[in-house]
Amino acid sequence: MGFRLEGIFPAALLPLLLTMILFLGPLMQLSMDCPCDLADGIKVVLAPRSWARCLTDMRWLRNQVIAPLTEELVFRACMLPMLAPCTGLGPAVFTCPLFFGVAHFHHIFEQLRFRQSSVGSIFLSAAFQFSYTAVFGAYTAFLFIRTGHLIGPVLCHSFCNYMGFPAVCAALEHPQRRPLLAGYALGVGLFLLLLQPLTDPKLYGSLPLCVLLEQAGDSEAPLCS
Repeated sequence: MGFRLEGIFPAALLPLLLTMILFLGPLMQLSMDCPCDLADGIKVVLAPRSWARCLTDMRWLRNQVIAPLTEELVFRACMLPMLAPCTGLGPAVFTCPLFFGVAHFHHIFEQLRFRQSSVGSIFLSAAFQFSYTAVFGAYTAFLFIRTGHLIGPVLCHSFCNYMGFPAVCAALEHPQRRPLLAGYALGVGLFLLLLQPLTDPKLYGSLPLCVLLEQAGDSEAPLCS
């Protein structure tokens, strides 16, 4: 289920670094739009008072701690080991996120209940949310298999919840559009270039899910090497 000490430090740092590289453009955008400079921002992040305020904010706890931990535990640590022996690792990576996407359909009922928008807009938004949560779920399933740890997917999930979906439309209309779009393109390019090296199983020790498949007689698991 991804709870082990072997290789835990690279498993915590490298997937998060990889995800932050993917979000290079949005991070640049956040920095450009932030009224404070880098030094002040670091002081705020490291200030105990800021953390105390976050830890008493139930919405922050839900988005940054509870949801990432419980969702990754259920849809990655629990579901993948059950699906993989039946379907193989590849199909499991793409099947598991479908359940993850459907689990977010409760937002439809909330919006319909409070009439926050037209019915067509609500279902269009739900279809879009299902699509990107399914893609994200496939990514964290890939990380879980390749690292054999739960901590990487949890940290990446928390980071992505904080960042939200990249504001590409805002970037197209930004005063510093050219360097910002270059940052978006560079982030995606570096992410694709580093995806395999930074998730190389050799960095993380033995992979429990791959061992499970070997015991079940499946010796051909490309994601395990």
